[in-house]
Formats: sequence, structure tokens, C-alpha cells
Amino acid sequence: MSRLWRMGIALALASTVLSPVAAQEYPSRSVKIIVPFGAGGPADNYARILAQHLQDTLKQPFVVETRPGAGSFIGTSEVAKAAPDGYTLLMMSNTHTVNETLRPNRPFDLMRDFVPVAPVNYSDLIMVVHPSVPANNLKEFLALLKAKKGELNYASSGLGTPYHMAGELFKAMSGTDIVHVPHKASGDARTAVLGGHVQMMIDAITTTAPTVQGGQLRALGTTGKTRSNLLPDVPTIAEAGVPGYEATIWLGLMAPAGTPQPIVAKLNAEINKVLARPEVKEAWAKQGAVPIILSPAEFDKYLRGDIEKWAKVIQTAGIKAQ
Repeated sequence: MSRLWRMGIALALASTVLSPVAAQEYPSRSVKIIVPFGAGGPADNYARILAQHLQDTLKQPFVVETRPGAGSFIGTSEVAKAAPDGYTLLMMSNTHTVNETLRPNRPFDLMRDFVPVAPVNYSDLIMVVHPSVPANNLKEFLALLKAKKGELNYASSGLGTPYHMAGELFKAMSGTDIVHVPHKASGDARTAVLGGHVQMMIDAITTTAPTVQGGQLRALGTTGKTRSNLLPDVPTIAEAGVPGYEATIWLGLMAPAGTPQPIVAKLNAEINKVLARPEVKEAWAKQGAVPIILSPAEFDKYLRGDIEKWAKVIQTAGIKAQ
């Protein structure tokens, strides 16, 4: 027994000695970032921007792969099962913190099966309707919803996504009834609204502003505390008719549980350097996104707080997975 005990101690000491060395050499080959959402959405777009910067500084390919479906479960499950070596990362969002309460039968536990690496950014959302909808502003849309209770639809990229939760929060706070139509990815949901097959969507302002500016969709309100600098003429939903309403989308990176702490720390440091660059801040501001710079420990606290926040919203509003 003593021999086995000594061997265990030796292995533990060896791992603590080797980890910093591994971090210095990391990455020695390509790193994969799995996006569990559709191509062309905010998570995909910002993952690619971040990947390019990391590739330039760390001198290894950072490859983004989209794995949409099942409300983010497909891609997330793939990362949960990956080797904890820093070569497979997850681009996640508040979809994941919502699902901790909304989807109790999920095949993974966020804070057990992953380790926080770094947040990326946050941005407001925007409520848009197809031009055929007979409502020019939010008050008219609220009146329409009350007159046609349960007859109109809103699109999202799946259960538990920020777009879904923003819609359910809107329903709860406005006392209206609009039917949720989940899609496989945000691009599919967007296409449904652009085509007039679904009347409304609460979407990422970073990707939807051009369709509003081009007249393809009509904006009724943004979801932040203040108006967006992208569309300053569009009021917030709170000021336009639903006082106190607020919802955002944020993104971050996690790695499989067991990933060596020095590798996590190195990734965090490199990501934070990217986010602190003036050109990145300026470019993202024009898209309505704000960088979030936190340590792994601070991001861990942020995640746990967001899980608790959405648990209260889901329970209070009685939101159910469909």
C-alpha cells in the first residue's frame, strides 16, 4: 500500500511540474472552437473573429466549426466528451445558463462538465416584425397581440436560446399570448421572419440592424437599458410599452472539465489581450457589441450568477420547455 501511495504522490507531483511546461508549449497544433449554433449568427461570427486573432498571436490554426441543433445540445455534448487538453473549446452563450433550469434532462451539467475560460462580449437584442404586420410601433403591436390572442407567432433559434427567453420574458411582462416557433438555428428563424412565414422575432441587433435599415424588417424596440447606437431612433422595449423589460445576449468560451489550469490561464490571458485592443473595441462598438474582460474565476462567478438569475425568471414566469 505504501508503494502505491508513493507512486500516487509521485504522479501528482509530476503533473504539477509538467503542467506549466505544457502551457508554455500550448498550442502545438490546431485548436477547434465548436459553435453549437447556426452559421452566420453572433456566436459564429465572433468565434471566427476571435479565432483569427488567436491564430495570429499563438501561431497555430484556430478552426471554428458549427454544430447547431437541439437548442445547442449537439455541439455542447461534443465538447463535453472531448479530451481535456485545450484543443477543443466551446463557444457558449446565455442559452447554456438558461438550460441549466429550463432543460433538466440535458446530457451535461455546465459547471460540472466544463471549466470557464473567458467571456467574449455582450450585445442588445431587437424586436422586429415582417412589414406585413399591421403595427408600426410596439404599442400597436401589443394591441394587435391582445386582439388576436394566440394567433400570431414569433421565431427563435431553439428552446432556451436568448431569443426564446427574450420572447417568453416579453410575453410574461406584457401579458400577451404569441406562439413560439423554434428553429434549428438563428439563420433559419431569421429567414422565416424575412419571408413572412413567422410574424416576429427578437434577434441579435448585430446581425439584424442591416435588414431594418434596408426596410426588410420593421423594428419595434431594442432590449437594453438604453437605446442602441446602431439604431438610435428605435426606442427600447421598456420605454416603448413594457416598463422594466431588459434582455441581452452574451458569449463566452469554456473547455472540457479537467483541462489543465495553466492552459486555461494562458487562453484567458490571450483572449483578454484581444478584447482590450482598441481596434477590436471600436469595430465591435459599430456592431453593437461590448467586450467583457474577466479572469477564469470571475467568469465562473458570472456564470453561476446568470444561472441563478434565469432560474428565478423561469420559475416566476412559469416558462416550460415545449
